[in-house]
Amino acid sequence: MPHRILVVEDQLLIALHIEDAVLALGHEVAGIAANQADALDAGDDADIILVDVHLQDGATGPDIGRELAARGLTVIFMTANPEAIASGIPGTLGVISKPLFDLELIGSIQFAADVRDGGNATPPERMRCFDRRATALH
Repeated sequence: MPHRILVVEDQLLIALHIEDAVLALGHEVAGIAANQADALDAGDDADIILVDVHLQDGATGPDIGRELAARGLTVIFMTANPEAIASGIPGTLGVISKPLFDLELIGSIQFAADVRDGGNATPPERMRCFDRRATALH
């Protein structure tokens, strides 16, 4: 089932690369947001969120993830700084370290979609899962 995916990333080339992967998997891009205000506004139009930790307005990714997960959205962090959220963010699926290889990016998107759909989900090898639903499925 196709999903609407919000990309929260302030580096445009990375955001466009993620957008290409989302579209290649048959999903829709709900938007690209580079800061907290835009991400929270656009979150209502998505069901899956891919969030970087450090954005235009600082290290607001964890707050964005927490808020959007509380709204019932499926959240995965993608960051070069996984230690910034080492203790996990309640309600979010997990974190995968940048740089992402194409197969890891595709795997992360597919993992989020599978978890969202309640199916069998296998996280990418380098993903650290936070949510017990995610770890129970693989």
